[in-house]
Amino acid sequence: MSDYFQICKTVRHGFPYLPTALAFDPVQKILAIGTRTGAIRILGRPGVDCYCQHESGAAVLQLQFLINEGALVSASADDTLHLWNLRQKRPAILHSLKFNRERITYCHLPFQSKWLYVGTERGNTHIVNIESFILSGYVIMWNKAIELSTKTHPGPVVHLSDSPRDEGKLLIGYENGTVVLWDLRSKRADLRVYYDEAIHSVAWHHEGKQFMCSHSDGSLTLWNLKSPSRPFQTTIPHGKIQRDGKKPESCKPILKVEYKTCKSSEPFIIFSGGLSYDKACRRPSLTIMHGKAITVLEMDHPIVEFLTLCETPYPNEFQDPYAVVVLLEKDLIVVDLTQSNFPIFENPYPVDIHESPVTCTEYFADCPPDLIPVLYSVGAKHKKQGYSNKEWPISGGAWNLGAQTYPEIIITGHADGSIKFWDASAITLQMLYKLKTSKVFEKQKLGEGKSTAEIVEEDPYAVQMMYWCPESRIFCVAGVSAYVIIYRFSKHEVNTEIASLEVRLQYEVEDIITPEPEIIPPFPDASSQLPSLKNLSGSTNTVACEGMMKDSIPCLSVKTRPVRMPPGYQADLVIQLVWVDGEPPQQITSLAVSSAYGLVAFGNCNGLAVVDFMQKTVLLSMGTIDLYGSSDPYQRQPRSPRKSKQFAAGLTELSDSPVSLELERCKSPTSDHVNGHCTSPTSQTCGSGKRLSSADVSKANRRGPGRPPFRKAQSAACMEISLPVTAEGYISRRAMLQQLHGISTFSHDERHFTACSWMDKENRENSFSRSRSSSVSSIDKESKETITSLYFMESFARKNDSALSPCLWVGTGLGMVLILSLNLPPNDDLRLTEPVMVSPSGTVLTLKGAVLTFARLDCMGALIHPPYEVWRDPNSTDDNEKTRKRKLVMHSPSASQDMGEHQFAVVCSEKQAKVFSLPSQTCLYIHNITETSFLLRADVVTLCNSVCLACFCANGHIMTLSLPSLRPMLDVNYLPVTDMRIARTFCFTNEGQALYLSSPTEIQRLTYSQEMCDNLQDMLGDLFTPVETPEAQNRGFLKGLFGGSGQNFDREELFGEATAGKASRSLAQLIPGSGGIEGMKGAAGGVVGDLARARVALEERGQRLGELDEKTAGMMASAEAFSKQAHELMLKYKDKKWYQF
Repeated sequence: MSDYFQICKTVRHGFPYLPTALAFDPVQKILAIGTRTGAIRILGRPGVDCYCQHESGAAVLQLQFLINEGALVSASADDTLHLWNLRQKRPAILHSLKFNRERITYCHLPFQSKWLYVGTERGNTHIVNIESFILSGYVIMWNKAIELSTKTHPGPVVHLSDSPRDEGKLLIGYENGTVVLWDLRSKRADLRVYYDEAIHSVAWHHEGKQFMCSHSDGSLTLWNLKSPSRPFQTTIPHGKIQRDGKKPESCKPILKVEYKTCKSSEPFIIFSGGLSYDKACRRPSLTIMHGKAITVLEMDHPIVEFLTLCETPYPNEFQDPYAVVVLLEKDLIVVDLTQSNFPIFENPYPVDIHESPVTCTEYFADCPPDLIPVLYSVGAKHKKQGYSNKEWPISGGAWNLGAQTYPEIIITGHADGSIKFWDASAITLQMLYKLKTSKVFEKQKLGEGKSTAEIVEEDPYAVQMMYWCPESRIFCVAGVSAYVIIYRFSKHEVNTEIASLEVRLQYEVEDIITPEPEIIPPFPDASSQLPSLKNLSGSTNTVACEGMMKDSIPCLSVKTRPVRMPPGYQADLVIQLVWVDGEPPQQITSLAVSSAYGLVAFGNCNGLAVVDFMQKTVLLSMGTIDLYGSSDPYQRQPRSPRKSKQFAAGLTELSDSPVSLELERCKSPTSDHVNGHCTSPTSQTCGSGKRLSSADVSKANRRGPGRPPFRKAQSAACMEISLPVTAEGYISRRAMLQQLHGISTFSHDERHFTACSWMDKENRENSFSRSRSSSVSSIDKESKETITSLYFMESFARKNDSALSPCLWVGTGLGMVLILSLNLPPNDDLRLTEPVMVSPSGTVLTLKGAVLTFARLDCMGALIHPPYEVWRDPNSTDDNEKTRKRKLVMHSPSASQDMGEHQFAVVCSEKQAKVFSLPSQTCLYIHNITETSFLLRADVVTLCNSVCLACFCANGHIMTLSLPSLRPMLDVNYLPVTDMRIARTFCFTNEGQALYLSSPTEIQRLTYSQEMCDNLQDMLGDLFTPVETPEAQNRGFLKGLFGGSGQNFDREELFGEATAGKASRSLAQLIPGSGGIEGMKGAAGGVVGDLARARVALEERGQRLGELDEKTAGMMASAEAFSKQAHELMLKYKDKKWYQF
């Protein structure tokens, strides 16, 4: 079976995180973006999207395409140049060149040249042969370039470019304001210009007679080669003109300028920055000057880099720009220059995944095929208008659908309450539909935040959990403010009121009778958690809000007036947990919906609620302890004698829980981190009232009355937290979960918090810090048994039942599995009138660790899907549709089978998996998945027409187990969980696929299927396609005669080893890459691959032999020439006497 499994990354979607560099190939029409983490993303037409990574992880400083050659040069912050081969679907590095003594600041590769100019921090310019990646002996030293009389260093090289008029002239810009035009043949400066402001960039006019510089004072200077003593023209585009005739006041630096000429109109001057200092609040902008018109395009984020796209790759022709690509810190924008209002192009790439930080994800492969067109049709109606009507200009590469054709949908939940549905079929990603869950609530008025019942100050609508039934199209969301919204799908607009219910779900500590506090059993189980309770339940410090105790009020207000709901998902019911006796509702930790039964169930650390969303009634609201019925959970010692550190009443991997996670740990300075027992004498319990430790009482006072204790709903996107790790792995699931759900570790000092952000110095926008309303001992926490998993299914509720019946399986943080019986009305006609009964069955099963997932298999081991209702439009105008009865698909065994035949129930916790036979409840198989770590995610998935259990462990391992036998089939150490984002967003789906958020802006998809790994090459896009290089325009006779001698400039002769000699070996070292023959491995396998590799090797050998022949012929020719000259010299002086010389 292990032949079916292999792990590999498939594709990365989203905006490149922390971008630093940009490049464009005008012939191939592909774009490359480099990042601060050493990643490169290469984009072409939709579907052509490639991710590659420098092994060093050093930031990318600059990118340069070898235009129409299928190669790319990257310069990294570790002063290394890399040559990437793009002629394969997975680009690889051919060579690297590491500079040892100099720091790279700027690179320039002229069109159709194989010599790369490299400027350094010391002001020197080196030249590298792109083919061999060997440094030429030709160096332009800074002290030779500037005048001898100059006493100061000119600073680093900030610009290099060859003259469009003469390739033998190189323009070198130095930071301090010096520009030198260097004659490469005569090895001297042709001209030097000086300006008293620092230079940021330089741009040529295409005729090569003028160039423009941008400066740190917001000025642009235009220089004429004929009069280099002073600028031909100086402007400060955004500077205010002074009344007394003085020069305009200086502005912010112009970081980059581009000077592009047009055949039929005035030239374009495009620059970033340069705004006036008095407009401190103005957003980053790009200015386009065209003739006398100046247009300022304001951006939402800082500009990292921009490039003007032109019709020609030749620098000495009219450029005719048609678009500007603007790379922002968090977005990619392309502006259409061909229309006077400069509209932007509609971006076909999914670069807005992070529009609001992602808080949770779900992935559905092989879902019903009609869903994608239906979601797209309702989503298309909300698209923005005003985009350019031209085709997206980055259209290079080739992509076809490949063999994989099943529909896939990814759903992302966000911090602002929005939900995005994405079409993820065939390793692409395209937005289908966006749902805003916050629209069901009244908007919070400014200034009210401190006096309301909100439990989070910012992002109160953050999506915490999602449950989707693709067949019935019912969608359910749990939010950070302790609410659940049920949505139904309709193709028709409707005006209606939103139904809402309020649920009290509170756990009463006082009801527990506890033994004496001094007795601590040696093997703690649930009963061992009690001794401290009596000791802890001393005085009550109830948190009051402006003198009033909050009771029976929800955190948010649902809209009471009729609401217009457009086609798509429409809110059917909002369920809110309410404050109880001044205690805020605890956040929801598990969620399940059954469209067939018309029920929704959700739980938290206090208990479980079951709601009938058809009749809009609460069926059950019960503390976890009461769910056991007659069996008291605190008399469970014989049933579950396990070590204390396995009591992890944690949340499921998806929950996003600042409040309920106050029950996840005790972080008192004296707490024992291994077993979580709190030894601090000052701690008091958190029960129905709010009881605080002495330190937290002073903290609450410091916070001020009525101030909500939580600051921000945690975003999965913004967590970069180092985890506490011991020799065995993580200290505990508790320590992990505490960070997993974004709660800062406050000891007794509120200032020590963990914040993470886009950048080290990022503003508050994405920094997350949370104080906690109370310090709760883990002893109390473990007596509060969290509901961690829920599952509706047709099952045998009790031992040796003879018939299947509707059930709700409930998993808890203490590893307990409870089965609740659901008594539904016998037929559809009575469903809306007769009550549904929910009752504990008395069945209790046990596992080690918090329960994560359930599934049901038939006697043959095939997966039985939960029953569902076939979708029908609730607002249909068709009378037949309205009166049509509910159509249920039950997935029960067929009539030919004996109904009494057994089933398998699969239960997986964070530590182990068990398979039970039903109805006998015998444990048939058990597998201890991990001893030293714990699972973050477990899903029962289908692959190759069979079923398996896929697990992701906190130590980074991905595992699959066969079902029902639980045999390990795959165990790969794939990805160490270095930050919480991965832990919170990792999810598996059918057909061997999975995903997680690899950065705050990117989704990484991977496969654990051998078949998909094998077919991946066919599914990926081609970055390089054969395209003819456009011919250069015919230059007129006079221009050819007087326009310089640039066309016959021989760089090989000048920079080659024969003339320039070898560079010092200590200056740079060549590192061979894996992209040569190794690059063939991905393209072909077996005999074909071997033949291809042999052919490449022969071609390389032939090429080297050819070069050797050429060198030999060259040496013979030079020897003959030398012999001839020597002979002529001898004849000339043969008959002369010594005194005639």
